[in-house]
Amino acid sequence: MKKKITIAIDAMGGENAPKKNIEGLNIFLKNNKSKDDFIIHLYGNKKIIDQEIAKFNIKNDLVKVINAEGVVSDEETPLTAIKNSKNTSMWNSIKDQIDGDADISLSAGNTGVLFVISKMILKMMKEVSRPALAGLWPSKKGMSVVLDLGANIECNEKNLVDFSEMGAALYKSIFPDQKPRVALLNIGSEEIKGTEILKKAYSELKGLSNDENFIFNGYIEGNKIMNGESNVIVTDGFTGNIALKTAEGTAKFLTDSLKKSLSENIFSKLSIVFSYFSLKKFKSKLDPRKYNGAIFLGLNGPVVKSHGSTDAIGFYYSIDLCYRIIKGNLMHQLKNNLSHLDVKD
Repeated sequence: MKKKITIAIDAMGGENAPKKNIEGLNIFLKNNKSKDDFIIHLYGNKKIIDQEIAKFNIKNDLVKVINAEGVVSDEETPLTAIKNSKNTSMWNSIKDQIDGDADISLSAGNTGVLFVISKMILKMMKEVSRPALAGLWPSKKGMSVVLDLGANIECNEKNLVDFSEMGAALYKSIFPDQKPRVALLNIGSEEIKGTEILKKAYSELKGLSNDENFIFNGYIEGNKIMNGESNVIVTDGFTGNIALKTAEGTAKFLTDSLKKSLSENIFSKLSIVFSYFSLKKFKSKLDPRKYNGAIFLGLNGPVVKSHGSTDAIGFYYSIDLCYRIIKGNLMHQLKNNLSHLDVKD
């Protein structure tokens, strides 16, 4: 019998946990009730988790609760994580992969601590020198993968090439019917622009570009990220994090401004009636909950970080992302892509 996809969840991580985590899980189970190829491991205070599960008609054969009394606090620092985080719900949800029980881990807890203990428990893949934090980004043509989003402030050309291979592998695992098209984020699209590191990475990626690996589209400017012509956007963590926060702030500004404009007077309120479906589509496209879930790449096992302040719907999307990543065989895709670097070297 084929092994079921096993998702290990830190049920105590994030705001309003485990209530919103279990509610998000319930949404996932409802939306996938016709499937029997997965099982969920919930780590945390068993008594509290069981009380939340009892509120929903969740089958015992789909969910296993494993007791873990400790919880990683938001105030915990990465430096103290090694000493204080053992036997917490976060620690055990990641260790579940090492024990051979889980395929992927998910937490909405402290990002810095999650990154440190994930790297410590799972170790780095031997093919890469640095891990990367990747996220999903909406575009005119669907969805893109953007990395690095903050794991590495400074990067050399090898890091950027590694990120390109890993980002393309992630894209193939989530969207198996589409071809990864990689681009380097730069201040211009011409080959002569950018730093020496970018130019060297550009040259390397041109040589790696092919139909079996990924198509390299060259450079991309910040205002073209959402065009969708390139669906894997690669940059260093400093630039990527700024781009991410800028995009999130812009999306919030647009939705808040539109909401305010449409409620100023009776005429603008009436216009909502005639444009309801268009406005609903617009709001859905920019809903940050749909893109909730950043992925640590470069470790010997995938870890997904949900936004700590997201609600149940946002957490559902993170669980769904975990399922799709394993369904798409991410680790195989990563090893296959990174083997191209060995051949080239």
